[in-house]
Amino acid sequence: MKKTHSIKTVVAIGIGAAIFVVLSRFASIPSGIPNTSLETAYAVLALIAVLYGPLAGFATGFIGHFLKDVLIFGSPWFSWIIASAMIGLVLGLASRLLKIEDGYFGLKELILFNGAQIMANIVGWFLVAPTLDVLIYAEPLDKVYLQGMVAGCANMITVGILGSLLVNAYAKTRVKKGSLTMED
Repeated sequence: MKKTHSIKTVVAIGIGAAIFVVLSRFASIPSGIPNTSLETAYAVLALIAVLYGPLAGFATGFIGHFLKDVLIFGSPWFSWIIASAMIGLVLGLASRLLKIEDGYFGLKELILFNGAQIMANIVGWFLVAPTLDVLIYAEPLDKVYLQGMVAGCANMITVGILGSLLVNAYAKTRVKKGSLTMED
């Protein structure tokens, strides 16, 4: 049983990272701030993290963002890669509070999911990414904190809308626990 779970997780990471790259390339909207876009890829990162847990969320964020940077920009930008991985990790951890597999994604789950993603995006994009930009790449403070705030807000909106819709749609495919009864 554990081996099957591991195989599913590895496959989910691969598919999630591939979708992350494709969406980053073809389904992102430039914000007007250099190298900062509204990224639909974060909705898929949130879905993978919620369905497969913290390891899958972390790895999908790390691998997907790494490949995106290499393929689109020519080299990886590790401060942002780490932020994406951390967001996937936090959402994967938060998924333990949700009852998605039991078919539930009501108001309580919606609030928990979005509270977790907002906090993860605030920490990841307002603090981690810009601080690492300064420490690793010696980037100017005002530039990277503006980029981080724009990226964080954009990702909060994307995950809040698209991510919530994806997780809700998945929950609706699951049979609610206790909804089946045995006939006499």
